[in-house]
Amino acid sequence: MARTEQVLVLEPQHELKFRGPFTDVVTATLKLTNPTDRNVCFKVKTTAPRRYCVRPNSGVIDSGSSVNVSVMLQPFDYDPNEKSKHKFMVQSMLAPYDMTDMEGVWKEAKPEELMDSKLRCAFEMPLENDKTTEHSALPKSASASLDDGEVKKIMEECKRLQMEVQRLREENKQIREDDGLRKRKPTSMAAPHPSSSVMATSAMRDEGLSIRVLALCVLFFVIGVIIGKLAL
Repeated sequence: MARTEQVLVLEPQHELKFRGPFTDVVTATLKLTNPTDRNVCFKVKTTAPRRYCVRPNSGVIDSGSSVNVSVMLQPFDYDPNEKSKHKFMVQSMLAPYDMTDMEGVWKEAKPEELMDSKLRCAFEMPLENDKTTEHSALPKSASASLDDGEVKKIMEECKRLQMEVQRLREENKQIREDDGLRKRKPTSMAAPHPSSSVMATSAMRDEGLSIRVLALCVLFFVIGVIIGKLAL
């Protein structure tokens, strides 16, 4: 006996497309719509259950409602010369009015009550032309705002400022050590007024700190400019 024609409307109808790269999970969405005046039970099955995660893989679709099924392809080594043989089947049946146990309904269902639709899987890798189109679709001001030469100059300036900050840190550390040695000297040897060398040391410390603060400010400003331009 021939099976009943599928009452659910599938989007897409015949093929699930998965677009790479496939180094991470790739998800395709299957929309199931119930246009009837009855609730419909459904199940989603695949010939490769270890390669896919389907959520939800079963359930009940109310009359006039839809359900989006997420089909998640697990990462794998893609071979463009190998065609996918994976297939999916959406099985459905009209839900009994007095249904309380969906699993029991499936077990007791008669073959003529079951409806099914099959979909094949297709794997696609993005073409170089697609990548070029995506880049060219960017606003002209954004794509031209930061060229390679400008990025190189900014990175070199950042590196120089980092080296300058490191040098100032070392100088500041040496000043603190010298200041500590001076404070540990006996008070009897200390002059009643700061000596010219102590004043010079204090001035160098203040100058070193000021330069350090200025260098840090410049560094943060340059980093801010980079982030601002990349966000355009």
